[in-house]
Amino acid sequence: QVQLLESGGGLVQAGGSLRLSCAASGRTFSSYDMGWFRQAPGKEREFAAAISWRGGLTYYTDSVRGRFTISRDNSKNTVYLQMNSLKPEDTAVYYCAVGQKFSVRPETTENEYSYWGQGTQVTVSS
Repeated sequence: QVQLLESGGGLVQAGGSLRLSCAASGRTFSSYDMGWFRQAPGKEREFAAAISWRGGLTYYTDSVRGRFTISRDNSKNTVYLQMNSLKPEDTAVYYCAVGQKFSVRPETTENEYSYWGQGTQVTVSS
């Protein structure tokens, strides 16, 4: 059974940092793109960042580019999201998800992702 378990969320002041982790089990995902999405209160879930299966390509939504960094450790079946210079508008539940296998570029839309984690809450106070 495939499981994705996010961790690392919490409460942080504006300008602070958090590092999210997503540990996958039940299958090796080294051949799959991985992504992070987020859902703020009262809003639809949106794309945040994605990384190619080899780790050489990364995509970010405009609002996080330059502040967030996605990375992966295929030996640990884990993907990370380093979030710096956090803003109150980054407050959301953050989800990791499994994208396509051997894709030429990371995916940025929800329907291109299959397995999803339960999410981890990130709250940024002003």
